[in-house]
Amino acid sequence: MSYDAPGPGGLDYAPCRFRGSRMLFRGPERAIDGAFVACLGGTETYGKYVRRPWPARLEAAAGLPCLNFGSVNAGIDSFLNEPAVMEAAQAAQVVVVQAMGAQNLSNRFYAVHPRRNDRFLGPRPLMARLFPEADFTEFHFTRHMTGALAQRAPESFARLRAALRATWVARMTELIDRLGVPVVLLWLGQAAPPDTAETAEAPEPLFVDRAMIEALRPRLAAVVEAPPAAAGGAEGMAVPPLEAPAAAALPGPAAHAAAAEALLPVVGQYLPQS
Repeated sequence: MSYDAPGPGGLDYAPCRFRGSRMLFRGPERAIDGAFVACLGGTETYGKYVRRPWPARLEAAAGLPCLNFGSVNAGIDSFLNEPAVMEAAQAAQVVVVQAMGAQNLSNRFYAVHPRRNDRFLGPRPLMARLFPEADFTEFHFTRHMTGALAQRAPESFARLRAALRATWVARMTELIDRLGVPVVLLWLGQAAPPDTAETAEAPEPLFVDRAMIEALRPRLAAVVEAPPAAAGGAEGMAVPPLEAPAAAALPGPAAHAAAAEALLPVVGQYLPQS
């Protein structure tokens, strides 16, 4: 099933590739001319099922282009692996990076798809030794895999989870340093960042906790925690009938509006004054 083609009751996202990038972004494609804000993130920033995602709302409020580089199922690796997107973001006045899950990263235990980071490509030797009874051919997606391993071998999984957290901090540090411009980290979750993120059944961003965010704070221009604004499942979203369960796990229009409102005074500090 295509993630981008509209079905009955769905939206036309006009998917496009920016400057030859292999990632698909929400269109239509826009030229970069003058000052702008770059918005990096996954499905939530892309605005799946939402007519006006937070980058569009922030643009209307700030009066400056906010380029939506959100991509369905993207993770930190997606952007580090895309030179065209990194080069564009390095020219922004400020970059807003959505906090994305720690499970969607290639690491010393397993590899993920370089663009669709939710896709599990296979275990590395260390992973096979840590979970000798696991049949990794049954896993195609990282969330399914981590959830299953957490249930079957909780002690071994604790080692994997610790490695994922360390990888997330290291990869976010690399992203911030390579961007070289002010970076605002946006927490767009169904709840505030947890003190500990141990369960594999938690909402996105999976396995990311407050200590991990605090480890990045010295490198960040700011951390913005968008207040949770559940819109009653898929209420207010454009959802094809068979996709309601998937939509219920994503932020609705109220959450996107809350994110844009929370970001505006922070981002505004880095924008040119008219």
